[in-house]
Amino acid sequence: MAVFDGVAWDPRGRKRRTVQPFISTVVNKLDAKGRVSVPAPFRQVLAQQSFRGFYCFPSFVHPALEGFGEDMLAEIQSRLTGDPFFSDDFDARAQAIIGESQLMNIDEQGRISLPEEFIAHARIKDRVLFTGMIKKFQIWDPEVFEPIRTARIARALASRTAGEAA
Repeated sequence: MAVFDGVAWDPRGRKRRTVQPFISTVVNKLDAKGRVSVPAPFRQVLAQQSFRGFYCFPSFVHPALEGFGEDMLAEIQSRLTGDPFFSDDFDARAQAIIGESQLMNIDEQGRISLPEEFIAHARIKDRVLFTGMIKKFQIWDPEVFEPIRTARIARALASRTAGEAA
C-alpha cells in the first residue's frame, strides 16, 4: 500500500483510508533504564497502521531522532528507485534511512527503550519531547528543541508575511 498526501492507495490504485497524522508536542520523563512513554496519540496513529512500534533513526539535520510508522516506510520504499543490486544511489538512500533505522518496540506500558547512541545523538538528559510532523515525528531533548521550535515558528510567520506582500 502506498501513501501520498495523507491518503493510502492499494496496488490497484483504490483509495483505502485517510492516514491519521502525528500531531502535537508532548514531553515525558526518561527513566534510569533509558525508557520513555510514547505519547498515547502517537501510539494510536501507529496502531491504525497495524504496528506496535515504530522505526527510528538519528536526524541528518538536527540533534534529534526521526520516528515513523509502516505507512511512511511504504512511502520511503516507493521512492527508492533503481536496481537494488547495481545502483550506488539506491544503496546510499537505503543506507541513510533504512540502514540507520532501528525498530522501536512499544511495551505493554506504552514505553520504548532508547538506545544509548540515540540518547547521545539527541543530547537527551532526563526528559524526552515528541513533536508530531504529520507523516513522521521527531524526538528531542526539550531544552535543545526550544530554540529550534522558536526558529521554526518565526520562519513560518516570515513566509506567511512574505506571501501577503506578493
